[in-house]
Amino acid sequence: MRIPTIGITLGEPAGIGPEIVAKALKSNQIPKRFDYKVIGPKAKFEAGKLSSSSAAAAWEALEEAYKLWEKKEIQAIVTSPIHKDNLFQIGFPYPGQTEFFAAKAGVPRDKVIMAMSSPKINLSLLSTHVSLYQAIKSITKDKIKLASVLLLEFLKKIKKKSNLTIAISGLNPHCGEGGNFGNEENETFIPAINELRNQELPVHGPVSPDSVFREVLLGKYDGVVASYHDQGLIPFKLVSFYSGVNVTLGLPLIRTSPDHGVALDIAGQNKADPRSLISAIKLACKLIPREKGG
Repeated sequence: MRIPTIGITLGEPAGIGPEIVAKALKSNQIPKRFDYKVIGPKAKFEAGKLSSSSAAAAWEALEEAYKLWEKKEIQAIVTSPIHKDNLFQIGFPYPGQTEFFAAKAGVPRDKVIMAMSSPKINLSLLSTHVSLYQAIKSITKDKIKLASVLLLEFLKKIKKKSNLTIAISGLNPHCGEGGNFGNEENETFIPAINELRNQELPVHGPVSPDSVFREVLLGKYDGVVASYHDQGLIPFKLVSFYSGVNVTLGLPLIRTSPDHGVALDIAGQNKADPRSLISAIKLACKLIPREKGG
């Protein structure tokens, strides 16, 4: 049987991507029943110094990774960090890698969910890399339902547990305190949650955002739907920085990534920690259906 292959991009080559990829492959901590293909420039770039050519190399690696997946030469994609602003300077038209793969796969942006996974917390986000104003405006009943359903489907793949339950975090302090601090919970969140419950899905909420992550850590919930990027990422990185993984839900392909950036300040100094990338590789391997993996 064919050995499944994981494609690993180098990301921004002037950052720590090349270093953490090399360290991960030498770590003896990644599954041995898979092959690994590094995708990115063979030429070396000056560490810590962004350029249009380094941005172009990062973009080209993403394009190559998707083409390899389309041709079934790789079964999952693990992406190293990119420098978004450097890519924007050369015309990269996507807010991030999540949206790049959504566009390539022909999936509307509003049907793709960014999620974060670690042994301590699993969460999905109602928005990604937009302003807080835009994030709040973009919250809809359908988005809450999609983020909940996809998170539950993801949890079923990674947890050996039959009675999963997730929380849906509110947006406003104290979930709006009956409408006194905002009406989004009453107008959008509660109707979405009621519809999910009518489908007999194990969702709870809205739960006050100042307590929901503590309850996840205590084991009350298996995951949480966060209302916007930083609501979820601040507590996630606080407890899972070295083990956290970014995973895109709603795509026809498996795509994971470490939960940190390009770290230009330590690039080329042999200081980069590969643990988050190792976790991303392990998760990608885990998500490949067993019948494909032998």
